Amino acid sequence: MHEGFTWIDTVVLIVYLGGVLLAGLYYSKKDMQGKEFFKGDGTIPWYVTCVSIFATLLSPISFLSIPGNSYHGSWILWWAQIGMLIAIPLTIRFFLPIYSRLEIDTAYHYLEKRFESKRLRMLGAIMFILFQLGRMSIIMYLPSLALAQLTGIDVNLLIVVMGVIAIIYSYSGGLKAVLYTDFIQGTVLIVGIALTLIVMIGSINGGFGTIWDTLTTGHKFLFETEHWISPDILSTSVFIVFIGGGLSTFASYISSQDIVQRFTTTTDVKQLNKMTLGNGVLSIFSATVFFLVGTSLFVFYAQNPDLLMTDRRDLVLAAYITYELPTGLTGILLAALFAAAQSTLSTGINSVATSWVLDIQSVADPEMPMKRQTRIAQFISLGVGILSIVVAIIMAGSNIHSAYEWFNSFIGLALGALAGMFVLGAFCPRANAKGALAGFIVSTAVVIYLKYFVPSVSFWAYTFITITLSILVGSLVSRMTEPSYEAPNGTTVFTPHP
Repeated sequence: MHEGFTWIDTVVLIVYLGGVLLAGLYYSKKDMQGKEFFKGDGTIPWYVTCVSIFATLLSPISFLSIPGNSYHGSWILWWAQIGMLIAIPLTIRFFLPIYSRLEIDTAYHYLEKRFESKRLRMLGAIMFILFQLGRMSIIMYLPSLALAQLTGIDVNLLIVVMGVIAIIYSYSGGLKAVLYTDFIQGTVLIVGIALTLIVMIGSINGGFGTIWDTLTTGHKFLFETEHWISPDILSTSVFIVFIGGGLSTFASYISSQDIVQRFTTTTDVKQLNKMTLGNGVLSIFSATVFFLVGTSLFVFYAQNPDLLMTDRRDLVLAAYITYELPTGLTGILLAALFAAAQSTLSTGINSVATSWVLDIQSVADPEMPMKRQTRIAQFISLGVGILSIVVAIIMAGSNIHSAYEWFNSFIGLALGALAGMFVLGAFCPRANAKGALAGFIVSTAVVIYLKYFVPSVSFWAYTFITITLSILVGSLVSRMTEPSYEAPNGTTVFTPHP
C-alpha cells in the first residue's frame, strides 16, 4: 500500500489532460464548416468511430459502479452487456441500411423523412437535448466527487477543468476533434482497466485460480439467488436483464443522436457494420474485465481486510486505485476515470449542438447558410458546456443530487419511448405521424406510471414495453386516422428505395 495520490500521480494526470487538449486542438486545426462540423470530413477511419461509440456509451458512473456491483453481488448485470448480441444484429440488419440510403443528418431527421413531419423531428430533438443536459451534469459531478474524496483536490476545480477541456475541442473542431479525442480516451480506458486487473491478479494469493474458484464455487458468478426465468419474470430474472440490456443498447444505437451521429460519418454500409460489430466486441470484452476486477476486489479485500478503505459500492474501485496500485499507475487509472467522463461529456456537448442547429433551428429556417449554422453550433457548445459546469458545481455544493437523479431517470424514460417511434417507422409501413405521436405519449405515460407506482416491474423491462406499446398504439391510431397512408419509399424495412 502506498500513501495515496502522490505528486507523481498528479503530474501523470496533468500531462494526460494536457495531451488530450493538444490532440483535440490538433484535429480541429482545419476550419470545419457546416456538414463537416456536424458529420466529420469523410476521412475518419471506422475503428476510430468504433472506439468513440464505446467511450461514449461507457460513462464514468459505469466505470465506478460495474466493479462495485460485482464486488458486492453477482454478475447478473453482465448479462445486460451480453444483450449486445441482440442489439447489434437488429441494428445492422434493419436500421443501418435505411440510415445509409436516406443519408440522414441526425437521428431525428429520420423521423421527418419517414413520417413527413417536422414536428416529430423537433420533438425527438427536444427530448434528447433535455436528457443530455441532465446526464452531462451528473457525469461531471459524480466522478469529480469521487476523485476529490480520494485525491484531496477541490471538487469544483476538477469539474471546471473537465468541462473547460471538453468545451475547447468541442467548440473548435466539431465532430472530428471529438471522435479522435474519444479514440484516445477509449484506448486509455481499455489499457488502464486491463493493467489494473493484471496487477490485482498478481497481488492475490493463488492468483487467477483463487478468483476463478470464487466465481464458480462462491456463487459470485452463478447467481445463487437469481434464476434464468423466475416466477416473477419482469423483476428478477437473468432473462429480463439480458433482453432489457440488449433492447436498451438497441434503443441507443437507433434513436440517440450521440450514437447515430457516428453513423452519419459515412454512408458505406460495410464501414457502418464494422464499427457496430467492433463496438460490440469492445463492450463485451471491457464489461467482462470490469466484472473480473470487481470479483478480484472482493477476493483481495477478503484476504486483506485491514486494507479496506471504504465499502461504498461506487468508491471501492477508486479507493483500490488510489491506495493499492503502484505510484504512477494510480495517475494513469484516475486519468482513465477522467477519460470516461470527458469522452461522454464532449460527445454530449457536440451532439446537443448538432441536434439543436439541424433539428430545430434549420427546420424552422431552411435557408440558413452553413457558416451561420456552424457559428450557432459553436455558441451552443459553449453555452451547454458552461451550463453543465454550473449545474455540476451546484450539485457538488448542495444536496440536490437525488433530485437530479430523479430528473435524469424521468427524462430517460421519455427518451426510451423515442426508440418506439423509430421501430414503428421502420417496421410498420402504414403507420403515420399521428400514430407515432400517440404511441410515444401512451408508452411514456405507462413507463412513468410503472416506475413510480409499480416498482416490482424492473426498469430492464421498460424498453421492451415502450417499443411494444408504440407498435400497437401507433398502428391502431394510424389505421383509425388515415387507413390509406403509405410510408415514403426507402424509409422502412419493407419499402424499396426509389
